[in-house]
Amino acid sequence: MIHDNKLHLHHFSCAFFTYIIYKYICMKISNVCKTDADCGQGLNCFQCAAANATAPPICTRSLATPVSSFNTTLPFNQYAWITTHNSYAIEGVDPGLSSFNLAPRNQEDSVTSQLNNGVRGLMLDMYDFMNDIWLCHSYQGECYNFTAISPVNGTLTAIATFLASNPTEVISIFIEDYVHATNGLTNAFTKAGLMKYMFPLAKMPPDGGNWPTLDSMIASNERLLVFSSIESKQATEGIAYQWNFVVENQYGSLFQNCPNRAESQAMNSLSRSLVLENYFPSGPNESFACVDNSADLLNVLGVCHTAAGNRWSNFVAVDFYMRCTGGGVFEAVDELNGELECGCTDIHYCKAGNAPGVCVRSAPAPVGPRSPVPVTSAPPTPGAASSPESNAAASLYSSTSFMSLILCLAILLIRH
Repeated sequence: MIHDNKLHLHHFSCAFFTYIIYKYICMKISNVCKTDADCGQGLNCFQCAAANATAPPICTRSLATPVSSFNTTLPFNQYAWITTHNSYAIEGVDPGLSSFNLAPRNQEDSVTSQLNNGVRGLMLDMYDFMNDIWLCHSYQGECYNFTAISPVNGTLTAIATFLASNPTEVISIFIEDYVHATNGLTNAFTKAGLMKYMFPLAKMPPDGGNWPTLDSMIASNERLLVFSSIESKQATEGIAYQWNFVVENQYGSLFQNCPNRAESQAMNSLSRSLVLENYFPSGPNESFACVDNSADLLNVLGVCHTAAGNRWSNFVAVDFYMRCTGGGVFEAVDELNGELECGCTDIHYCKAGNAPGVCVRSAPAPVGPRSPVPVTSAPPTPGAASSPESNAAASLYSSTSFMSLILCLAILLIRH
C-alpha cells in the first residue's frame, strides 16, 4: 500500500509539473517577444503593424487544436475547420512561364505546412492549362502564363502524403472548377493516389440531414471530401456539387451581416447541412490580414450563426491564416468547436458527461495539443518551404517534453 501511495504521488507530481509547464506555455499568448524561441508550442513571434505600428512583436498562435484530439463521435457537420482561401496562391511560388506573374498571393506557406499547422479546408482553383490541370488565378475561366501558379499534381500529392501519415485527420477540398477535360478531376485525383480516401457521394446527406460521424469516416478511411463548383461533375464523376451540400456567405468583402453568396442557397436554408464562412477582403492584403483575422473575425462568428439559422459555421476561410494579434482563426475555430460540441465558448471547456452549456474553465485553453504528425516527406508546393513557425513550435514542444521528463525523473530520485 505504501508503495502504491508513493507511485501515485510520483504520478501526481509528474502531472502537476507538466501542467505547470503547459500552463506557462499557454499563458505566453500576447507576451512580448523577440524571436519564435521566446514563445511556446504552436506560437510564433509576430508584429501586427497594421494594428499598432509602434507596438513590439508578441506571441501569436500558429497551430490549431486537432479535431481528432477530442470527441470524434459527432456527425461531421458538428465540427469546425480552419480553411485557407486560395490555399495554392503562395508567396514565392512562380512557375517561370512569364517574365512577370500577376496572380495575387493569399497565403505564405506551402500546403504541406498549412496541413501540419491544422488547416483542414483547402480552396483550390483548377483550370485546363498546358495539356494538364493547373492551379491558377485567371479571368473568365481562362488560365494564362502570367496568372498560372503550379500544376495541381504537386499539391494533390502533398495532400495524399499527409493523409497517409495522419490516419485520423480529415480534409475537405473546395474546387472552383474550370476543368472541362473528360474525367479531368478523377484522373488528377487518381494520379495523386487520393481516390482511396475519397468520401463517397452516396453517403452525403442530400436534404440537410446529419452526416456520418467523424469517427466512422476515420474508421472507413474515407477522409477526403471533395466539392466542385460544376454541377455536372456530380453525375459524370461522382464529385459532389458544392451547392447541393454547403451554404456560403458572400466572399470578397468583410460583411458584418453575413449575406449568402449568389450561387448558394440562403444562409438559413436547412436543406444544406454544411456552413462555410468566408472572411477575407476582395483583394488579399497581407499587411492588414492580422487585423482582419483577430477581433473582427471573432465578432462575426455570432453574426453568421444568426444568419445561418442559429447554426455555427463548419468552415472558416481566411487569407494569410497565421497572421493575427493573438489567437486568430485558431481561436475562432476553437470557439466554434466548443459551441458545436457542448455549448461552450472554447472546445477546451467541454468535458465528457457534462450537460450542454456546463463548461470547465479551471484551466487555460491549451494551444494546439497533440498536433498531427509532421509530414517531412511530402513534396512541398513548388517554391514554398516548410513554415519556420511550424519548425519552431515542434522544436519547443520537444524541449518542453524533455524538461517535463527531467522534472519527473528528479522527483522519482528524490522520493526513492
